[in-house]
Amino acid sequence: MSIDRYEAYLKNERKMSANTVQAYIRDIRHFAEFVSDRGVADVSDASNAEVVAYLMNLKTAGRSQSTVNRKLASIRIFFEFLQRDGLVNTSPADEIKSPKIEKKEIEFLSIEEIERLMSLPDQTQKGRRDRAILELLYATGIRASELIQMKAGDVNLRMGFIKCDGEHSKARIIPMGRLCRKAMEDYILDVRDKMLRGKETEALFVNYMGEAMTRQGLWKIMKEYGELAGLKISLTPQIIRNSFAVHMLQNGADVKSLQELMGHEDIAATQAYLAVTKNRIKDVYDKAHPRA
Repeated sequence: MSIDRYEAYLKNERKMSANTVQAYIRDIRHFAEFVSDRGVADVSDASNAEVVAYLMNLKTAGRSQSTVNRKLASIRIFFEFLQRDGLVNTSPADEIKSPKIEKKEIEFLSIEEIERLMSLPDQTQKGRRDRAILELLYATGIRASELIQMKAGDVNLRMGFIKCDGEHSKARIIPMGRLCRKAMEDYILDVRDKMLRGKETEALFVNYMGEAMTRQGLWKIMKEYGELAGLKISLTPQIIRNSFAVHMLQNGADVKSLQELMGHEDIAATQAYLAVTKNRIKDVYDKAHPRA
């Protein structure tokens, strides 16, 4: 099994983002270890029984249904790759169906909660960097992975927009807005070089060591400010992204424009936010109308 060839297939032909590629590679390595422990030397020789046993093992270990489904999708795509290269004739995952997952209600913050969140970072170097991160997430609706991968050269302060290399290798241009632009100017022009401590990196956001910020570092920042803001839900970059989408729709943005801003391939993903705004409008109507 050539992991390098499979990785190239995911990246170049399936057009997956770097983070998604690495997740799929990890999934296959994990599956390969599992079948090896069951006496199957080469993962390409795995049978339907091995796949079923693997999925049952994940469930027994307490993995969520969404995780199990993703692992199954990884196995399917891997065997599609093997079939394409003529290394196997059939896929052991073909007859296995992914159980449907109940859709979770979209979590988002109110405008008041967003304002409270943005007021929390202080004037230390860390605080000014964190303000730029929070403002950028809310002003643009970008994903956590996109923020982590963003380079300093992707920000155009003069024109007030960012270039975002999103999922499926599709770049998009997103305006920043006045308050975000101000926070980004402060970070890039005054704070970033000091945090680099003489080191060099293309990464836009850096940590205390002058190195590119990691996903773990970003999640730590979210947790810190979510607790400081006294939010009832655990703050994540996705919740800020959700808030961006809901607030844009509530203030008159059309779904097609929002789809482009958020980098959704399928407009159905964007339309899911419409249901949230419709429910909110109905709640307001029911509470405010005297004959509701």
